[in-house]
Amino acid sequence: MLDDSVLDSLVCILGEENVLSDPYNLDRYSSDALNPFRAFAAEGVFDRLTDVVVRPGSTEEVAQLVVFANEHRIPVIPFGAGTGVMGGVLPVQGGMTVDLQRLNRILEVNPQDMTAVVEPGVVLQDLVDMLKESGLMPGHDPYSVPIATVAGAISTNGVGYRASAFGSMGDQVVSVEAVLPTGHLLATKQVPKYAAGPNLNHLFIGTEGVFGIITKATIKVFRIPEAQEFATVSFESFDQGFEAAAELTALGIRPTLTDLTEEDEHVRLHLVFEGYREGVAAQLQRSMQVCTELGGRDIGTGPSMDYWLGRHQSGENYKENALGRPREVRWTRQQGRRFDYLHMALPISRVLEYRRRCQVIMAGTGVRVVEYSIWSRPELFSMMLVADPADNDEFRNTLGNVVDQILTLAQDMGGTMEYCHGIGVKLNHLAAREMGLGQEVVRLLKNALDPANVMNPGKLGL
Repeated sequence: MLDDSVLDSLVCILGEENVLSDPYNLDRYSSDALNPFRAFAAEGVFDRLTDVVVRPGSTEEVAQLVVFANEHRIPVIPFGAGTGVMGGVLPVQGGMTVDLQRLNRILEVNPQDMTAVVEPGVVLQDLVDMLKESGLMPGHDPYSVPIATVAGAISTNGVGYRASAFGSMGDQVVSVEAVLPTGHLLATKQVPKYAAGPNLNHLFIGTEGVFGIITKATIKVFRIPEAQEFATVSFESFDQGFEAAAELTALGIRPTLTDLTEEDEHVRLHLVFEGYREGVAAQLQRSMQVCTELGGRDIGTGPSMDYWLGRHQSGENYKENALGRPREVRWTRQQGRRFDYLHMALPISRVLEYRRRCQVIMAGTGVRVVEYSIWSRPELFSMMLVADPADNDEFRNTLGNVVDQILTLAQDMGGTMEYCHGIGVKLNHLAAREMGLGQEVVRLLKNALDPANVMNPGKLGL
């Protein structure tokens, strides 16, 4: 709880309308799309609410807030739109949630440099709409396009439907401007490559705001493709489809979308090709040849086209029914949904062995997989788990234990426990095991840049 003098000081910085301390707003800003049911080991952190929500409108105001937080030892939690699924914005020590949605300007679009300069609170859909006017598009295209912000996607290094061709959100960052935990402003250069020291953009890519608050980013943009083709290939087994996806990667073929899914006893490889006409035609022709040679059967464009056209629907549904609502509303939406979804990255050579060993872990537990998938690249392996035991507590304990075994197996086989959404609080208990000595390096960086430990404390296992 912050005393009145602290709130009065924040009002002096931002104005009364941009300092929120009423119970309704404190509740709805104290969580993202993660609910206690899926948090397993982290369920207890949901008991803590943020102490105040502040809404800066400029980089200067962000810096003032961070300096103030240092002086008063107040935790600072950067907040984009609250669409994350791992609890990265949970105020585990209370403190001050910094809502960045007022910083939502698209500052520059440069068709020659193929870049856009944006503020952190720009919603991806707004960026899509603005770029379209110049014949351009962003490369990051997750389900959450209607609701997620640019800085949120950077801070979790998100993966979207076009990642097969363009990589993750972090791959598309050219430069950042960020307020460090001490209030100092760091701005990296708008250049495509560094050889004069480390690329400091990576202090903010996939680090969930523990090293600072992004206030501006320059990202790569791409021309709207002149050609687009869809293909869907059916396989008798997941192994067959995986070998086809791996062969496409080895050949250097990069479809816009590569999604191998085993669901309801059907195994399908969804492919979308985009770009200049001759390149699209060549990639489509060779890809279908590879898939046929490895046991695939062409089942037409329809399934992949339907999948592509509906890829943002869950984001639209969340926007309509849950975004910005109180926590209880968001949590109620998922009551009875006894599931978890996992995203592991492993060396290509180990994925199929990993899948088999996961099946051994689940045998006899009552937990089963309803969907296996490869998303974007053969190294990126995902599973959706469900279980139906007699009572909730039994289900949660069983599923939580199985999830931990599956994730730690990925670590033990040379992989990582999450490639898509960040660690948040959900996987915080496995962070030290994931990073090994690397976590001590992260801790040293944290101590050097954030000696007061105010910036999103309790994340990345710190």
